[in-house]
Amino acid sequence: MKKPVFNKILKLTLAAGLFSGVLFAAVSPTAGNRTRVVALTENKLGARMALFSQLKLDSLGLSKEAFAFALAGMEKLGREGKLSNPDLLTIADFSLPSSKKRLFVIDLAKGEVLFNTLVSHGRNSGTELATNFSNAPESFKSSLGFYVTGATYRGEHGYSLRLEGEEKGINDNAMSRGIVMHSAAYVNEQIAKLQGYIGRSLGCPAIPEKIHRQIIEVIKNGTCLFLYSPDKAYMANSKMLATPEIDTTIV
Repeated sequence: MKKPVFNKILKLTLAAGLFSGVLFAAVSPTAGNRTRVVALTENKLGARMALFSQLKLDSLGLSKEAFAFALAGMEKLGREGKLSNPDLLTIADFSLPSSKKRLFVIDLAKGEVLFNTLVSHGRNSGTELATNFSNAPESFKSSLGFYVTGATYRGEHGYSLRLEGEEKGINDNAMSRGIVMHSAAYVNEQIAKLQGYIGRSLGCPAIPEKIHRQIIEVIKNGTCLFLYSPDKAYMANSKMLATPEIDTTIV
């Protein structure tokens, strides 16, 4: 993904919020259904992008790029009927070091940050920062991209959440690799303060023991999870991000 594409997505979302009246005025009585759907979707994305400032997500450390990409990909998954709750978005922002609270669970309909906490990356993805990613079995690396949350189960790490990777060749081996969301004792602020980074997983986005059940209960069964990094290989190969989902020519 090149920078101009990101700029186009931002132009889309921000312009949609600022010019919603223009969007609807641009739809003539004889316009096709496609044009009306485009206008409505642009307006929705524009309003949601405005939450970045309203919720002061920048002050929490969330990348604006991560939020914009997450909204675009989530919209695509929603239109494909893959989400049971298209208003709930979870982002793990791996552009941040693991010592930072880089997991964000956001209720877009209510305009609330439900959780902001630590999350691990794979042991072979890096130490403080995650910089290497893989879809390969036994790589012990994190896989970037979009996931849809599945059912819960009790496993080796207790109460856990299955994750379905939605990007072929990038994270679609998640199920066979056993990539799930679970709790881990090594994901805590004390360890981060002691050594500068939290412990690492075998590729799973592990979360703190104290709140893992609350988070899993909220995001289980068909919500969007986006594992983000400004990784050049991911940006270049992700079909979820390759083409902006909205036609911006009417803006």
